[in-house]
Amino acid sequence: MQRNNVIFASLALAAMLGAATTVQAADTKEHAENLDMKGLKVNVANGEKIFKQGKGDVPACNSCHGPDGMGDDNLGTPRLAGQGMVYIIKELEDFAHDRRTDYTMSVMNFNAKGLTPEDRADVAAYVSQKLHIKRDKLSNLKAVKDLGQKVGSTYLGKSIVLYGIPEKNVPACQSCHQYNGMGVFPIYPQIGDQKFVYLTNQLKHWRDGSRANDILAQMRHVADKLSDDDIANVVSYLVSVKFTSPGNTFVVEQHRPMAFDVH
Repeated sequence: MQRNNVIFASLALAAMLGAATTVQAADTKEHAENLDMKGLKVNVANGEKIFKQGKGDVPACNSCHGPDGMGDDNLGTPRLAGQGMVYIIKELEDFAHDRRTDYTMSVMNFNAKGLTPEDRADVAAYVSQKLHIKRDKLSNLKAVKDLGQKVGSTYLGKSIVLYGIPEKNVPACQSCHQYNGMGVFPIYPQIGDQKFVYLTNQLKHWRDGSRANDILAQMRHVADKLSDDDIANVVSYLVSVKFTSPGNTFVVEQHRPMAFDVH
C-alpha cells in the first residue's frame, strides 16, 4: 500500500510539473526530472526552520505569509496553512524554473531558486501538515474593501462556486476544487478560505494569460469567461466558507499522499 501511494503521488506530481499551454510528453518528462522523486525524504523540522528563519539569502517564509501561514491581504500573499503538499511543491518548482512569475512581491522566483528541491519539499510538508486554517485570520470583506478592492455579492459567488454560469459555459468551481473549494489533493488546491487579494489577483492573471502554469490551460479557459464582477462575487464567497454542508458537520478527510519518507 505504501509503495502504491508513492507511485500515485509521484505520477501526479510528474503530471502537474508538465504545465504549459499544451502538455507534451517530452515536456512532462523534462519537468518531472527537475525534481527527482526517487529516494527524496521529507524533513519537516527543516521545513519549519526555513519557514521561520529562512536559509542563506532566502528570507523566512513567515515574513510575508505570516507566522501561522495564513497570508496577508495587505501584502497580497496567499494562505499556505493546510494547503496540499504536492500542489505547493509544484508551485515552488514552477517558480524555481520560471514556469510561473511572481507578480505579487516579485520575490518567489528568487526564493524558490535559493532552495534545493529537498528544501522546497520540506517547506511544503511543514505548511501542509503542521499549520492549519485559523478562522479568525480569514479575509474580512470590510477590511479588503477599505484597501480599495472590489467586493462582490456572496450569494452570487456561491451560485458560481456550486453551479457555475451556464450561459457563459463556466463550470462550477466545485467540479474541480470540491465543495466550497476545499480542494482535491494532490491535484487541485484549496481555494476556499484563501486570501481575498491573492485569489482575486490570480484569477485576473489566469484571465490575461500572465499566469500560465495550469494543466491543460484549465484555469485560463475558465477565467477567460469571467468578468470583473464575476471574479469579485466568487472571491467574496470563497474567502470565508466552511467545508461542511447544512445538516452535515462531517468534513471529508483529504487524502494527503506522501511521496516521500517523513522524518
